Amino acid sequence: MQRVRVSSQQAPVHKLGDSQMTLSPKFRLAALRSSLFDSSVEAELELRGEPLIPGLPDDIAHNCLLRLPVESHTSCKSVSRRWYQLLGSKEVFFSRRKEFGFHDPWLFVFAFHKCTGKIEWQVFDMKKFTWHSIPAMPCKEKVCPHGFRCVSMPQEGALYVCGGVVSDVDCPLNVVLKYEVQRNRWTVMRKMITARSFFASGVVGGMIYVAGGNSTDLFELNSAEVMDPRKGIWRPIASMGTNMASYDAAGLNGKLLVTEGWFWPFYVVPRGQIYDPKTDTWKSMAAGLREGWTGTSAVVYDHLFVVSEHERIKLKVYYTNTDCWEAVAGAPLPEQICKPFSVNCCESRIYVVGRNLHVAVGHISRTKQAITPENQWNFSVQWQVVDAPAAFSNLVPTSAQVLFA
Repeated sequence: MQRVRVSSQQAPVHKLGDSQMTLSPKFRLAALRSSLFDSSVEAELELRGEPLIPGLPDDIAHNCLLRLPVESHTSCKSVSRRWYQLLGSKEVFFSRRKEFGFHDPWLFVFAFHKCTGKIEWQVFDMKKFTWHSIPAMPCKEKVCPHGFRCVSMPQEGALYVCGGVVSDVDCPLNVVLKYEVQRNRWTVMRKMITARSFFASGVVGGMIYVAGGNSTDLFELNSAEVMDPRKGIWRPIASMGTNMASYDAAGLNGKLLVTEGWFWPFYVVPRGQIYDPKTDTWKSMAAGLREGWTGTSAVVYDHLFVVSEHERIKLKVYYTNTDCWEAVAGAPLPEQICKPFSVNCCESRIYVVGRNLHVAVGHISRTKQAITPENQWNFSVQWQVVDAPAAFSNLVPTSAQVLFA
């Protein structure tokens, strides 16, 4: 678990203004490139009778080309001018996929180079098991990758990066960045009310919540706030009632679950809080839930699953009615997947990204326990490992987000 040192020295909030962010050379370049691909050129080529694929109607040809792995676009776009118009820009490619009704999941992995600390996003095609990259995130160079928090709106194809900390001055951030698949670019959103790092974040009912974390003086916060992505405005909500930095969080049954997690030497039982948006209130987490939450979580079949980071044990699942955790039937997490982990899910599958960006796909199945008084589900898992390219051998994941496009 990542911890930051506590200091009594006052550090100013690092204000990243819109002018600073939009003047980033990489950010300007991404916008410039997208303007080079004009839809009028595509229409002109189509009117001239130049086919996408000779002998095929354009709608069928589009259906074929829009299934190509993104990593193959560099070589394929040189086939013809129309192929270049379609495959030469991710913005055009994913926009056309949306027009033609494609709606496939992609795993966006936020990672950093373990030697240089440079941060980057890599995208995993969850169907073809291939990788591609997206434009660099516009932010300060010297940042602590673990201090950010990332959430996503999968169906809208958008992810958000909030907060963070400037590593050389231990200065938390209140910046919020948004990435949209169809536009293939980053947008600077309105800042959070409070600068924070190492905080809880999650999506409940289509709203983005942040809570706790480390403040400008590096002490723990108890404040929380919420943003409606449609409006992009933050507003405060009830305070947690306890000052706490967060190790993990999850949205479950319409509530936000926040845990500070276990940490060495494991003498102190971790605290945990649960927020109910309907009543704008927090309450303490049940003892079994907070004591057994020993890793990174994902919610599948409306149950909380955890991949433990403290020992090589089986995947486990939490049962609310009994306030207990049980091991999921099946093999433990494959040994090729090394700590630290980033975890997310899609439908009935759990994706665990380990060091060097190797990915373990856990296929979850369930059967009903008719003989138990609670009539609860039994779960089992089968793992599949997808090795990452050799070029990722020095990358360490900090977040994994699922988007549909």
